[in-house]
Amino acid sequence: MLSHVTTPQDLDDRFRETLAALPAAGRRRDPADPVNDDAPLTGAQVLDLFDAQVTSRQLDLAGRWLRSFGEGFYTIGSAGHEGNAAVAAALRPTDPALLHYRSGAFYCLRAAQAAAGAAPTADPKPPGSVPPDPERLTDPESLIDPGRPTDSEPTDPEPTDPRPTGSEPPIGGFAPYADAARDVLRGMVASSQEPLAGGRHKVFGRADLAIVPTTSTIASHLPRAVGMGLAVERLRRLDSAGRRTGAGVRVGSGAGAATAPWPPDAIVVCSFGDASVNHASATAAFNTAGWYDHAGLRIPVLFVCEDNGLGISVRSPEGWVEATLRARPGIRYFSADGADPVQTYAVAAEAATWVRRNRRPAVLHLRTVRLMGHAGADAESAYRSPAELAEDLDRDPVVATARLLVDAGVATGEELLARYDETGWQVRRLAEEVLGEPKLASAADVVSALAPRRPVRVARAVGDAAARASGPGAGARAEAFGGKPPELAGPMTLAQSINAALADGMLDHPQMAIFGEDVAAKGGVYGVTKGLRDRFGAARVFDTLLDETSVLGLGLGAGLAGMLPVPEIQYLAYLHNAEDQLRGEAATMQFFSRGAFRNPMVVRVAGLAYQEGFGGHFHNDNSVAVLRDVPGLVVAVPARPDDAAPMLRTCLASAAVDGSVCVFVEPIALYHTRDLYADGDGEWLAGYPEPGAWVSGHVPIGRARVYRVGSADDLTIITFGNGVRMSLRAAAVLAEEGVGTRVVDLRWLAPLPVADIIRESSATGRVLVVDETRRSGGVGEGVIAALVDAGYVGAARRVAGVDSFVPLGPAARQVLVSAEAITDGARTLLAR
Repeated sequence: MLSHVTTPQDLDDRFRETLAALPAAGRRRDPADPVNDDAPLTGAQVLDLFDAQVTSRQLDLAGRWLRSFGEGFYTIGSAGHEGNAAVAAALRPTDPALLHYRSGAFYCLRAAQAAAGAAPTADPKPPGSVPPDPERLTDPESLIDPGRPTDSEPTDPEPTDPRPTGSEPPIGGFAPYADAARDVLRGMVASSQEPLAGGRHKVFGRADLAIVPTTSTIASHLPRAVGMGLAVERLRRLDSAGRRTGAGVRVGSGAGAATAPWPPDAIVVCSFGDASVNHASATAAFNTAGWYDHAGLRIPVLFVCEDNGLGISVRSPEGWVEATLRARPGIRYFSADGADPVQTYAVAAEAATWVRRNRRPAVLHLRTVRLMGHAGADAESAYRSPAELAEDLDRDPVVATARLLVDAGVATGEELLARYDETGWQVRRLAEEVLGEPKLASAADVVSALAPRRPVRVARAVGDAAARASGPGAGARAEAFGGKPPELAGPMTLAQSINAALADGMLDHPQMAIFGEDVAAKGGVYGVTKGLRDRFGAARVFDTLLDETSVLGLGLGAGLAGMLPVPEIQYLAYLHNAEDQLRGEAATMQFFSRGAFRNPMVVRVAGLAYQEGFGGHFHNDNSVAVLRDVPGLVVAVPARPDDAAPMLRTCLASAAVDGSVCVFVEPIALYHTRDLYADGDGEWLAGYPEPGAWVSGHVPIGRARVYRVGSADDLTIITFGNGVRMSLRAAAVLAEEGVGTRVVDLRWLAPLPVADIIRESSATGRVLVVDETRRSGGVGEGVIAALVDAGYVGAARRVAGVDSFVPLGPAARQVLVSAEAITDGARTLLAR
């Protein structure tokens, strides 16, 4: 069938030769009986595992065949890891899973579990195929006690006919795997009809299978898994306590569910390779799971390390992976041989039951081999000896399952080869079908799933929140604010306005949770979250351990589980430790699932420079380039109190409505600023709007704010954050010289308010871009590029921070923008 597309290891030929040489058992065993005397699996269940393994193997071979003539674009296979099918069988099909890119057999078995529980489809079945028994696929915890007689045991222990009627295995088990195989093949050829990623990447993922899509990740999905476990358990406890669902905007899965998309007793399974245990993201996830377990909080996550001993060509030192996994505090260790399907199933079932019962984390160390190299272009002979390759072939898990079936008398080698060939033919047929399917044909097609923007619905959500706050929720709101709502509290600082907006958000979004370092008991380093834990409880406002990767991972998992997470990163400089959780995980979720999965999130970050008396570059970081470079990410920077609250409401609504991932950068130096022009003038304070004013004061994503000073006809200053206050001070000085200025506060750094930039720049013909970030890679470059792209022909100049880290003390003034530098830059521009 596909034998001509094997690697030099001749995997297909070796498989055939081995099965042909297997001697038939002395007597046939009824497939309904345990496969051997002490096995928790029946022969029929092992046949299911075999079919899943064979489907995965044939998909790997098809991937190499497609690549051989330039039509396949993904050749990382699962060959040698097919033992993970037994792990899938030991779990419930409703347990959410984040899969390693070699977990193909797990994916196939999970698809068969779903097919067994679903109504028959219109897809034609291969000749001779029979539907699988749902009981042997969907009830993995009903393990057979080999010492207990069952209805399926033969009444005659020594039948005269060694092949009793009905004992032959059903021939051709591909039907339950057909849809999954087609999906995988579509991913390999980048077909736009691939149902999840739509041709953007080959992924293992389907919402109906509870499999969350991951790409070729190296442990970056592990922190999300921990977050999912924490969220599942928190939602389970809240539900059991009669959690109020509220009338807020629904968040969570693509269906907008107000509750978790998985059963309350679900556990999270997350598989990864052995080399990944060394990655910082894996270390963060293990440490966080153990830290929470030590603290008495429950995280029902089963990690599965698929250990083939190699990270491409780099070997894991003998015993290192086991020693590393065993040493993780708070994480129970289980181990199994992936080439032994019975042992793998038994140990995986034990591990899953332990996690499910105790709601605590565990790791299953599954020893595997890697066949056919890392990927299609990998020449293993360059770094592995022939003897080592031969040893791996001897541990082929598909051969091991076949041998078990033949030795037990469930099937003959000839019968299993017939199943293998039938599956190979069906996979080849599907591969040829998907070859002609269309690819993504335009940039618009590619980005259509990236970050949907529905501003009308977001505005409506803000209006609905206002109606609830002033109507049926007015009493609860008054109580939450101690009888004095914030609109009656007088002028507020930026920090106070954000605090009040967070409280309103918590009232309107019952699924919302605020967490991070020092946000609960302390109320934040700058007091921005002060009092929120007392108002809303420790289940919704809580402190985390000191690790930004884990903070964001908790947010990623919580959003996927149906919550509206608002994690805080204590300082912008600390974000750089964890930025891949935003770039590689958060921002790609809708892109690689066409919205079937979402992780809505609003990340609050204290950032930018100009702190007085406290600094250094870790607490005065002015670099946002890494955020603006992430496709689809919303980046907001409120400068004034009367912008902060409506912008935060917009971010929360966008996350809830569109699944947006928003980063809300809060200028530290402006948190408690009260004055604008002179000490005591109080002009940087602003009142908090009452709910009735939320609609008229709504700030859509990507819209700027314009301040007009004097005639406003001579100069346009475009800026954001701390630059707004400095530019307004500079504009006041220029006004005394007869210069009219319009100051444009961008407010949104991604997406930039391009239309507002063009309009306000064209109005004066002179543009001064004031960028408190760095000259290279700063926001100003994007503004200037937008002007050039629009054909702007006026004069333009930049005042930007120096390409330097921010030093401590007065030296910081040498590299940061100042009001004086803005004034001088404006005069130079006007003199042209």
